Amino acid sequence: MKILPLPFALLAGLPLVLGATSPARSSVEVTVDGLRSGKGLVQVCLTADAKTFPDCQKDSGARHLSVPARDGETVTFHDVVPGRYAVALFHDENGNGRMDKMMMIPKEGYGFSRDAPVRFGPPSFRAAALVVGEAPLRTAIKVRYLL
Repeated sequence: MKILPLPFALLAGLPLVLGATSPARSSVEVTVDGLRSGKGLVQVCLTADAKTFPDCQKDSGARHLSVPARDGETVTFHDVVPGRYAVALFHDENGNGRMDKMMMIPKEGYGFSRDAPVRFGPPSFRAAALVVGEAPLRTAIKVRYLL
């Protein structure tokens, strides 16, 4: 498609869209509650991909943030396009960047948006999904520990 200067576009009879803007963007603010210690980091991801949730490493479009482990810490994802998202986090106590497990059981704390329940495996995207609109979204995630 050839882009013409405005006067030529009008003369050529091409449609002109005035006032077209990109979708309004918002923010998602996550408060982390229930950490058992201040060791390490809290690794948080925001994803819109139901197929890869909660393993955000498999989603190239996921947003990742890492903050020092402090109970009540707030993590904010800025410039989020409205849509359905889910948040997954874990308390990376040893700072190695991955969820440590013992015999397939998480050794480090974890949590999901909407406090989605864990039953014989991680929750579904649907159970954790949040709808982000134009207004900032605030949510809290309680960290759970099994070991």
